[in-house]
This record gives sequence, C-alpha cells and structure tokens, in this order.
Amino acid sequence: MPRPDAAYWIQHLQLTSHVEGGAFREVYRSELTIAQKSLPVFFQGDRNVATSIYFLLASGQFSAFHRIASDELWHFYFGDPLLIYEIGHSGALTIHRLGPNIEKGEHFQLVIKAGSWFASIPAEDSEYALVGCTVAPGFDFAEFELADRAALTKQFPQHGKIIEALTR
Repeated sequence: MPRPDAAYWIQHLQLTSHVEGGAFREVYRSELTIAQKSLPVFFQGDRNVATSIYFLLASGQFSAFHRIASDELWHFYFGDPLLIYEIGHSGALTIHRLGPNIEKGEHFQLVIKAGSWFASIPAEDSEYALVGCTVAPGFDFAEFELADRAALTKQFPQHGKIIEALTR
C-alpha cells in the first residue's frame, strides 16, 4: 500500500476543520474533573483532568498563533515533520521540530508551556503532518486565545516576520 495522503487520514479519523487552521477531532476527554477552586485563578470554571485530539496540517496550511491556559503535549504520529514556533513568557522564540528523525533534531513529543504563544506549520517540502495534542488540565475554548497580529507584533517586534506569516 502506498503512503496514505492527508485526505486518507481526514476521512478515516473523521477530522473536521479547526478554528486555528488544519483539521482535528477530539478523541479523549477525561470524565474526571478538577474544581475551579483547585485551579489557578485564570481558569474560568471546572476542567476535565485531560483532553486529547488528533490534528493534521497539510502543505500550505498553518495553525495560527494562539495560547491556552494549560500545558500542551504534542505527539508525532505520521507523515512529515511539523515546525512549532513558541514565544515563551520571556519573549524568546523557540522553533521545535516534531517528527520521526531524531538525528535531524526532531522529537516524537514535546511540551508547549501554558500561556506561551505558539503556531505550527509543516516543515519545508512536507506533504502533511499527523500529530496529537494532549492538554492537562483539559482544553476548554474559554481559555483559548487566538493572537491578534498587530497586538502580538507590538508585544514582540523582534518576531514580527514569523508573526506576520503565522497569523490571520
């Protein structure tokens, strides 16, 4: 069997369009919850202990800069490398490579820290990347913030070029 293309995974995993770009499907949401009073103050309600999604970005697509209130663990599953751009709390830009080739500095999994701005795009000459994202405490759109290009560029002018490329 030839290597499956992005359309194969979208169909077989029943992925749908994601607001930040690409395609996804939630596959796990813990039935256990954490009460808001036990969470840091910036959480706006009770949260599931953890959530997990499949996420696919094809060539020409990107996941726009955004941030969430929880740590997000990324897992590589299939396809080509994915570049994840992270602007940390100090303003430093880190470019992570999620993929199967450890010798090229790629990682099977990595963590984006809560509150960091991050965006992703398939590496150069990639057809697609099929990955997973696990969030703990669990993901909730109440703490999802899609970056405003002008505001993020004003905050981090040294990263203006990549912010311009990976925002809408």
